[in-house]
Amino acid sequence: MQVIKYPDKKDWKAILSRPLIDNDDLEDVVNQIFKEIKVGGDQALKKYTWQFDKIKIDKLEITQKEIDKAEELLSSELKDALLVAANNIKKFHAAQFQKTEVIETTKGVECWRKATPIERVGLYVPGGSAPLFSTVLMLGIPAKLAACKEIVLCTPPGKDGKIDPAILYASKLVGVDKVFCVGGIQAIGAMAFGTESIPNVYKIFGPGNQFVTAAKQRVSKLGVAIDMPAGPSEVLVLADESANPEFIASDLLSQAEHGADSQVIFVTWEESLVKEVQLAVDRQLNKLSRKEIAEQALQNSKIILVSSLDEALDLSNEYGPEHLIISVKDEGKCVDNILNAGSVFLGNYTPESAGDYASGTNHTLPTNGFAKSFSGVCLESFMKSISFQKISEKGLLELGPVIEVMAKAEQLDAHCNAVSVRLQKLREEVKG
Repeated sequence: MQVIKYPDKKDWKAILSRPLIDNDDLEDVVNQIFKEIKVGGDQALKKYTWQFDKIKIDKLEITQKEIDKAEELLSSELKDALLVAANNIKKFHAAQFQKTEVIETTKGVECWRKATPIERVGLYVPGGSAPLFSTVLMLGIPAKLAACKEIVLCTPPGKDGKIDPAILYASKLVGVDKVFCVGGIQAIGAMAFGTESIPNVYKIFGPGNQFVTAAKQRVSKLGVAIDMPAGPSEVLVLADESANPEFIASDLLSQAEHGADSQVIFVTWEESLVKEVQLAVDRQLNKLSRKEIAEQALQNSKIILVSSLDEALDLSNEYGPEHLIISVKDEGKCVDNILNAGSVFLGNYTPESAGDYASGTNHTLPTNGFAKSFSGVCLESFMKSISFQKISEKGLLELGPVIEVMAKAEQLDAHCNAVSVRLQKLREEVKG
């Protein structure tokens, strides 16, 4: 990890840049694959699964028999763990339902909003080198709570050409309707446009690498909604002398092992922590099964020494991390001043892994600085609100003249007339 001491604020943007590939080349790849999917359907999906994953697939949809069989392959310990996690996630997201409230804005004018589910949603679950069955829970549970009518899931095959049994079991556990063995750009295109096997959906959810993120951003310009730009994983750890260097190192590595394009950042104003954390990272790194991947991610990562907690918070807000871990004595000040973050983890005993799996919060979060303008996935992500209003005769007599004045000022005569003809009728009735 590169160590940067007391950087000037004008250099923050460059220092905090994420590792990216050529966006122009990436967009060309996405457009070409989408073009072929629109014409070739399933055959295009199979072609690109072979090209990118080196896996030949005969059929895309996973049968119920295969899903049931997957359950038998899992240990009771893992199934029990998934049940605990699922219950916590359900409890947290179920509390997010908002009561419909009728507001009388003017006497006789009632307005309200009604939340309705998005009918067809697509869930993308990374599943190549690391099958993220936890993502099935994070997306499937709120989708089911929201009462989406059709929940479609796409995930890439593993090296054996099959979907990890834990992903299939989790899909059954949360009530996914259809599971397909396809990943990457081609999976996003399939859910956006539809093929012979895969239905098109109205909104696509889920994290992924830069290819998946680019594909999601592209379909969002073509009329299909997405949850957010959620690309390579990232974490920023902010700590003082009250933090444990071993804990800090473990949190940094937990994100570094996601992928070579992940980024981890450690920010502190305690210079002694810099060396301690470096040594702890080296010790723990050698014990990881995904050591090579983590090492590559660490090349994109930084330890930044700043002058104070205030400066550390400013730098964190500038970065807008997907995950923000706070291990400081003055926790309250941090909470009050955090403006941009996907999800925050407070205290020495709140590892980011808790949010990834089982505490209840959602781990599908904005990356690449999008935490400045996007929230993580929640129950409302799977719903949309429709506004309603009802105006009584007295209400229109009260509000109508205001509307007439505004419509005339905008030179929209028909708008004005739609009110005027009603007011005239009401006034005639009053006279009569």
